[in-house]
Amino acid sequence: MKKNNKSEIVERTITANGVHLREREDGGESRTITGYAIMFGVPSVVLWSDEGSEAREVIAAEAVTQELLDESDIKFTMFHDRQLILARSNKGKGTLTYRIDDKGVAFEFEAPATADGDKALELVRRGDIAGCSFAFTTYYYDENYVSPTSEIIDGVEVVTYTVRQILSIEDFTLAADPAYPSTSVDVRELREALTEKPNTGAPDHIETIKAQIREMREAAKFNI
Repeated sequence: MKKNNKSEIVERTITANGVHLREREDGGESRTITGYAIMFGVPSVVLWSDEGSEAREVIAAEAVTQELLDESDIKFTMFHDRQLILARSNKGKGTLTYRIDDKGVAFEFEAPATADGDKALELVRRGDIAGCSFAFTTYYYDENYVSPTSEIIDGVEVVTYTVRQILSIEDFTLAADPAYPSTSVDVRELREALTEKPNTGAPDHIETIKAQIREMREAAKFNI
């Protein structure tokens, strides 16, 4: 297969295991936020669907290595907004800690004593933030990086993209709406992205999702 050297930043949301505050042994109020930013082997929500077909994505365990994480500059944000930074790990050092286990990539950090940190704590405590998301890059046209498979389920062709190699991890983030593949896209914007309608005033992350969906559709045409 011809390799496409262009990679896209993709945002994916997970809900499994959720996000929570760590309890203190003395019963006091904790500022430690923990959870999973990446889950292995867990199908995503539907990324796109057409009449008679739909696509989902799975992150394979081999896609994320300790070396990849330790070489990355991972900013933990709220809603993928780099202005709302809560913690950071730059080449394995900083206020954000993580570990890889059988489930995925777990994280932990102390919420900063800032307005954003207090806001994050309150939203997690109330349950208003129920999941996490992460942004990454990969090559969807290269089967060494992403391998597509297809099966018919209840008359619908379900295409599953298994991500086996990730080029870089851009961020981890608290997700306000884990029902969609990108926490920053509302229903109208997602529908426009799926139907490839022009949206000239769209933020960069929406244009990225549009390009990603087009790339996945093209890959499905040639690889399945």
